[in-house]
Amino acid sequence: MLQPALLISHEGGIARGVRLQEFGLSRRVLSEAVKDGTILRVRPGVFANVSTDRRLVAAAEHGGALTCGGGLRLHGIWTLQDDLVPHVWLGGTGRVHHPRECTCVGHFFGGTMRLGLAPLEIVLVHVFHCHGDEAFFAALESALRTGRIRAAAKDRIRRRLPARARWLVDLARNDADSGLESLLRLRLHVLGIRLVCQVDIPTVGRVDFVIGDRLILEVDGKENHDGGAHRHKDLVRDAAASALGYETLRFDYAQIVHDWQSVEAAVVAALVRT
Repeated sequence: MLQPALLISHEGGIARGVRLQEFGLSRRVLSEAVKDGTILRVRPGVFANVSTDRRLVAAAEHGGALTCGGGLRLHGIWTLQDDLVPHVWLGGTGRVHHPRECTCVGHFFGGTMRLGLAPLEIVLVHVFHCHGDEAFFAALESALRTGRIRAAAKDRIRRRLPARARWLVDLARNDADSGLESLLRLRLHVLGIRLVCQVDIPTVGRVDFVIGDRLILEVDGKENHDGGAHRHKDLVRDAAASALGYETLRFDYAQIVHDWQSVEAAVVAALVRT
């Protein structure tokens, strides 16, 4: 007989009792596994492994699948903001179960919902509706970059969006090194500023963006460019670019996310100079 914990693992860490019974696991066997601590009873008729991510367990407690920011995190996708409470996909006709006082966010979008982690395509569509254009665009480019979303899935996502938002999918590329690059490109695109992405410049190397003939934009994520070695390398690259007649503007996470007005002003002023 299959062990309950092993079968639940194959089901993604969360499983309904009726599904487990299809493989010969009786209610008595499941109850004994709960008593000996090898699995958890999330709520009546729903079970999880003890190692299952607590965010998935919380979503299952509410009767659905984890989505939005928490879902992006578990799929390994860059997210602009973390959800402070669980965002739970309940399908089109489901209802939320409140296991205790909570402020969860329930999403009642249509589709076939399975307990656990919502599929990445679904999560991305939910992020658009819940967190807006920028969060969706940055997450989509991250998914394209990592190969988690390919052409067919990209087309399905596009069809699920309202017509007014489909240009975001058309603009998305698969070579953005970080969500910050995606945000920068999207915001400048809206201003009518065209960037050439991932440009190789002799003696300088590959830079994030070039605008026109002489302006380089570099994005330093909060996880990168820490320490003296990286700082020195950046200075050497900037000096080499200057020798070729380029001006380099370098922005970090805090500037792009929390002080965009200063970034926009710097870019516009540099374009005037160059």
